[in-house]
Amino acid sequence: MKSVLKSITLSMLALGMMSSALAAAELRFTVWTGNEAHLAMLNGIAESFRETHPDVTVRFETIPAGDYTQKLTFQLAGGNPPDAGWMMEDAASTFANAGVLEDLAPTLNAAEGYDLADFSEPAMGLWGADGKVWGVPFSTSPFVIFYNKDMFDKAGLEDPLALAAKGEWDMETFQEVAKALAEATGKWGFEFKDGQGYDTRIMHALMPPIRAYGGDVWANQECGFDKPEAIAAVQQLHDMTFKDKSIVPPGENGDYFSGNSAMTINQISRASLMPDAGFNWGIAPLPTGPGGEAPVIGQAAIVVFTAGRQKELAAAFVAHMTNEANVAKMAQFFPPARNSVLSSEAFTASNNLIPAEQMEVVGNAIANGKVLPSHERSPQLLAAMKPRVDALWRADANVEESLKTVCAAIQPLL
Repeated sequence: MKSVLKSITLSMLALGMMSSALAAAELRFTVWTGNEAHLAMLNGIAESFRETHPDVTVRFETIPAGDYTQKLTFQLAGGNPPDAGWMMEDAASTFANAGVLEDLAPTLNAAEGYDLADFSEPAMGLWGADGKVWGVPFSTSPFVIFYNKDMFDKAGLEDPLALAAKGEWDMETFQEVAKALAEATGKWGFEFKDGQGYDTRIMHALMPPIRAYGGDVWANQECGFDKPEAIAAVQQLHDMTFKDKSIVPPGENGDYFSGNSAMTINQISRASLMPDAGFNWGIAPLPTGPGGEAPVIGQAAIVVFTAGRQKELAAAFVAHMTNEANVAKMAQFFPPARNSVLSSEAFTASNNLIPAEQMEVVGNAIANGKVLPSHERSPQLLAAMKPRVDALWRADANVEESLKTVCAAIQPLL
C-alpha cells in the first residue's frame, strides 16, 4: 500500500496546490459511518463553519469501514482525492510515512483559542512528531461490553456492570456467564464486534483477551501471537466458540442489536442503535485477566490530504471541527482526546442514552487503556495474518500451532 500511495502523480500534487479561490467551495470529507445521528451531528458542525466561511459547504462521503482504507488509497492514487477525512489508527503510520497527510500544526496553532496542548499527549502519539501534526484524534474510544440486561435477568445472572463493581468480572467469569446465558436463553452468549471478528475485525476480537492475559501481538519488532499469554487467550475464545457454543461461530449471525446475543464488544458510538433494540441494556468494562485490567482503545483522527485541492480551507475546517465546543458535541458518540472535555461533567452527561455512572466506565478506560496496535506495514501484516487466522477458526484446529504459523507469516514484516 505504501508504494501505491507514493505513486500519486505530480499532476495531482499540482492540483492540490491550487488556491481555494479557484477551487469549488465544497469540501469532500470521507467517513465510515452511515448512521443518521452521526451524520446529523457532523452536518450541524459543517453548518456552523459557514458562520465564518459562508460560501463553503462540506459533503460527507460514507465508505464502509471494511473497505475504507483500501478505497481511500485508490482515490488518492487515482487522482480523485478527498480534501479531508477520518483515518483509522492502524493506517496512521502507513499514510504519514507515505507523505500524503498535510501538516496541520501551523493552522491549529494559529487558530484563536484552539489550545493544541489540551489534547492528551498519549492520544496524539500516532498523529505527529517533531512538532508536526498529521491528524487530530476525534475519537479515542475504548471497547466496552454491551449487555442485554433482560437476558441476564431471564437467566438469573448478575450483569457485567454489577460483577465489575464487586471485582468479579474477569475472563473466567466471562466464559462461565456466556455459557450459562446460551444454555438459559437459547441465544448466543457473546458476539464479536459488529459480527465481524472473523473478517474485518480480527484485531478487535483478539486484542482484548490477549491483553487481559498480559500478552501482545507485536511489540519491539517481535511477534507475540505464539507467546503463552496469547495462546491461552485465544484458546479460551476457541473453547467458548466450539466447546461451550457460547460465541457466535463463523458463518452464523448473532446480531446483538436485535436481541440474538446477550453480549457484544463495541464502542459507545453504537449506543445510537439502542433506542430501536427493544430491550433493557447497559455497558460494562472489558473483563480483566491474569494480566490485570487492560482496556483496549480504538482511535480515529481527522486528516487533510496533501493531494487535496483545498488544503488550507480543509485545515481550517479541521480546526473548527476539533475546537473545544465541537469536541464536546461529538463526545456523545466519540470519546474525546481533549483533556478539558474528558474531565468535565459535560462528558459524563453527553450521551443521553448512557447513564453517567456507565460513562465513567468509558472515562476510566481512556485514562488507563492502550490504543490498538499500529505499524507502518499494518495492511501487509493484516493481509499476511488473514489466511492463518482463518485456519484457526475450525473446531479441530490446534490453536498453538495455528498461532505459530501467524508469527511465521508476519515476523519478516515486523
